[in-house]
Amino acid sequence: MPVPSQTQLLVYIPLLFLLQALFSVVHGGHPVPINGTCHNTCGMIKIKYPFGTGFGCGHPDFARYIKCSSGSLQFSTGTGIYTISSIDYPSNSVIVTDPLMSTCSSMQNSGSFSLDRTSPFTIAEENIFVLLGCSTTSPVFDPDQDLCDTGSGLRVCRGLYSCKGVAGIGLQPNTPASTCCVYDSPFGLSSGFAVDLPKLQCSSYTSVYEFGDEGDPTKWKFGISLQYNGSYYSNECKNCEESGGLCGFAGLDQSFSCVCPNGMNTSVNCYGRGYAWSGTVRLDIQIKMNIAGSMSTANLAMPF
Repeated sequence: MPVPSQTQLLVYIPLLFLLQALFSVVHGGHPVPINGTCHNTCGMIKIKYPFGTGFGCGHPDFARYIKCSSGSLQFSTGTGIYTISSIDYPSNSVIVTDPLMSTCSSMQNSGSFSLDRTSPFTIAEENIFVLLGCSTTSPVFDPDQDLCDTGSGLRVCRGLYSCKGVAGIGLQPNTPASTCCVYDSPFGLSSGFAVDLPKLQCSSYTSVYEFGDEGDPTKWKFGISLQYNGSYYSNECKNCEESGGLCGFAGLDQSFSCVCPNGMNTSVNCYGRGYAWSGTVRLDIQIKMNIAGSMSTANLAMPF
């Protein structure tokens, strides 16, 4: 049998791409692959719905605020990009860390923090924000505004001002707590919550979500605890996950999409579509070619 030349074989290569495209269409759903960035982990953090690791992953209400970048799960708001240190799915809570936020060991001038009004997150009830190094003319000290907790909040302020870290904002340890305020935002803890430091005339802020030994600020847990609504999970997402897929969205209408392991998405699940984690579908094709006046047969096995 004559051996076909490289030039002759190249004539048939486009046929392979055509067959693969037809195979995708036959399997229905959303045949267009997404960017392949949906994963069930980001660094050491387990990712479950409604969260996702990139656009098209998770629920669209969360996708604009959460993404995985270089192994770090990030939370974005109008005031910056913050790192998510943990997610507790049973309690629907997220811990966010701000690198410029003060702690007992290290205090510094901070940026502001806010939640977008359309955000699916709220501040957890047990979380408190403390304003540090505030001007005596700060609006938080206006008696008509009632923006500071003057009860138990005073103990928190005294605890923080006993930390050696206060030197970072120009204070000495055990400075009187008259420039400190446990902040009670007029917006409450819902979406739209904001700590605008320039407007409040304060140099720094900190956030405490767990006190432990309340009398020892070195044992307090610093970070921002956020709550989210757990009602986003649905039967269609459960069905998708049971088939080995990850729940996401697709199209201009951001409709539900089941993202399968090979990066393709369907509108239902990954069962019977060659997308399950357990294996792939092979399409066996027999092609007869007329090369140099002689009929040749080639058997192709194409995995999908």
